[in-house]
Amino acid sequence: MTPVNSLFSPITGLLLILAYGLGAFALTRLFTQRRVSSKQDFLLADRNLGTWPAAFSIAATWIWAPALFLASEKAYTQGLAGVFWFIAPNVACLLLFAPFAARIRRLAPEGFTLSGYMRNRYSARVQIIYQIQLIGLAICSCGVQLLAGGAVIVFLTGLPFFPVTLLLMLIALSYSLFGGLRASVQTDLAQMILILVVILLMVPWVLLKSGGLDVVMQGLGGITGQFSNLFSHESLGVAWSFGIPVTIGLLAGPFGDQSFYQRAFALQEDRIKPAFFSAALLFALVPLSLALLGFVAAGQQWQISDTQMVNIATVARLLPNWMMIPVALMLLSGLISTIDSNLCAVASIAGHDWTSLKGDKARTSLDRSRLSMILLCCAALVLANLPGMKILYLFLFYGTLRASTLLPTIMTLLRDNIPEPNVFFGILCAILIGLPLFAWGNFNGLVLWKVIGALLTVGISGAIAVSYTHLRAHETS
Repeated sequence: MTPVNSLFSPITGLLLILAYGLGAFALTRLFTQRRVSSKQDFLLADRNLGTWPAAFSIAATWIWAPALFLASEKAYTQGLAGVFWFIAPNVACLLLFAPFAARIRRLAPEGFTLSGYMRNRYSARVQIIYQIQLIGLAICSCGVQLLAGGAVIVFLTGLPFFPVTLLLMLIALSYSLFGGLRASVQTDLAQMILILVVILLMVPWVLLKSGGLDVVMQGLGGITGQFSNLFSHESLGVAWSFGIPVTIGLLAGPFGDQSFYQRAFALQEDRIKPAFFSAALLFALVPLSLALLGFVAAGQQWQISDTQMVNIATVARLLPNWMMIPVALMLLSGLISTIDSNLCAVASIAGHDWTSLKGDKARTSLDRSRLSMILLCCAALVLANLPGMKILYLFLFYGTLRASTLLPTIMTLLRDNIPEPNVFFGILCAILIGLPLFAWGNFNGLVLWKVIGALLTVGISGAIAVSYTHLRAHETS
């Protein structure tokens, strides 16, 4: 197979990145004529987001690196089973989160952050442990986007990895510093439209050139042909080793991500559920379409050494060279839309939660918000450039990290009698016990310990809260 990186020269790749960045910044300036000066405008777009801009923004935010790469990779390596266990939880989590997003808005109509809400309900230490989880997630998520985006550009052009990741981060930072959440939503809308247009052009064209649905059907079992039946022995192995940990992490996704609470607080209250339901459908179109590329490669029995790049390799083999330009722009859109959402999420924590710290009156809320964006960029760059770091490692790790707060968050939003010590120590035990077991099993290829770690991470905190609640009910009776 012809090397893909012969399609672009380093200069062409650099110009493509710079043109994308200038376009994103120009779009922000076009729709944001002034530098945002109020906290509520910068962090929550004055709480007046409409349904469709928010839906496109939520969908674009949820189209992070794994959605762009793992859907094709799983279709190629693990067929229908891998695709099902990746896409189904991805869509279900947004549908499940919608009523909880509406509820937290009703409970805290003037709220800004999940961690701030938890401080009001419980204590400062509960707020801190939530901030650790939320900020840790943002750093890891940005790291994943940089890993994936850097890998694509290097794969296509041969540009050095670190400068590429630096440029990608600077693009998102440039307009986020200027316009805050409003800029993020505006660029997300344009990025999501670009993604859908490219997919509607690219995928049917690939199917036409490859032999159509017959080739897809031949590839449903993956490259080995073993995974077309969801209930086969091999597919059940995928469910055990991949499906369970991923489902836990993905269902916890919006519940442990400030990006989605930020949009819930920014939306008009009666539009929260429609926005999240619409976002789930918009999102589903992307991995479902990109999975077809993996099925095509498997059906054709192409041997692709770097399975993370199946989508790129398939398009490069079947379509003209120039098609890689819109494909690269599509991939950049998905990656950068998540980066800017993470920047705004951390800015909301720094700009709201940390403004009440005693003895720190030198900086305004907006100064602190913008500084936190810069610090997040630095941390994500370091993480993405660690030797041997993989997209799948970070994806599974931060998916399990956010699962540590899943049940306490849900229980807090549904009832008001959970004691503060049980929330705090439950989450602490989940992070200190479940997460290390998961990481150890994941990095050493020990499937049993990976699954046990994931289940403990999500279960310990909820079990402690439930056991206390039942004990209190027994005592009062």
